[in-house]
Amino acid sequence: MKIMITGGSGFIGSHLCDEFLKDNHEVIVLTKTNSSLHNLSHISKQILIERIDVTDFDKLGKSIEKNMPDVLIHLAGETSHSKSFENPLYDVDVNAKSTLFLLEKIRQICPKCKFILGSTFIVIGKPETLPVTEDTPCNPTTIYGTNRLASEHYCKIYHNVYGLNTLVFRITNSYGPREQVIPTKNAVNFLIYKAFKNEDISIYNKGEFFRDIVYISDVVSGIKTIMLKGKPGNLYWISSAKKTWFYELGKWLNELTKAEVKYVESPQYTKKVDVGNFVVDNSKLRSLGWEAKVSVKDGIQKTLEFFKSLN
Repeated sequence: MKIMITGGSGFIGSHLCDEFLKDNHEVIVLTKTNSSLHNLSHISKQILIERIDVTDFDKLGKSIEKNMPDVLIHLAGETSHSKSFENPLYDVDVNAKSTLFLLEKIRQICPKCKFILGSTFIVIGKPETLPVTEDTPCNPTTIYGTNRLASEHYCKIYHNVYGLNTLVFRITNSYGPREQVIPTKNAVNFLIYKAFKNEDISIYNKGEFFRDIVYISDVVSGIKTIMLKGKPGNLYWISSAKKTWFYELGKWLNELTKAEVKYVESPQYTKKVDVGNFVVDNSKLRSLGWEAKVSVKDGIQKTLEFFKSLN
């Protein structure tokens, strides 16, 4: 198959490229900047890379017309919820309008293309009951989460009204090699990196909160399962379905690196937007034959080994 991935040089996209090449698919990557191209350096001659910002609708449309993909996986976007408050109108463009543009373009010129949207647990907001499922009501607390949720609805509408083969996956807290190590991007990876550097790691509220943390290889196998077996028009959660308390995370990082854990009060902004405790029932995805295989502690070890390999 010919598979196009927007944001394909990023954390998840680059790992997907590796997986799809193993299966002899033709891979086309759309990427905005050069900053993450190092993630693809080992396979750059095996894939087509196009420098396109997904808010440049003219270039984006011409690329789809030229390449006519069988599958389009839309991962590109601004994933920092704090940045969505700094530039809210841009967040609409990159996280909502880009999805709508892609769906409309596919409807017009390649309606048989399978469209897969990458979404996030942030769309839920603060869940009233746990575990979260595909039917849990959404009440996002950030502009980013709201725009991602709008994109999910666009996919559903284009399936229901036009019959497009659209699929949506939501990921809980993911982590692993190649993810950026900045606190606004991925808190788990940032903590692992700080511990690797033997710097103090700060965890809010004595670590007395839990999240559903899933390693990158399980994310990739989940997306692949959804692409091959997912029912058109449906939404699937990719998660470990296990609670990881952040005091446990701190303990493991201390054991593996000797980094000291410091517990601090969470800032006011975090208190306003934080989703709190979070765990997902991923039985819908498991019904397709998928399962999470990497424990959080093993995934931390793999990520630390990756950081060591860069030195």
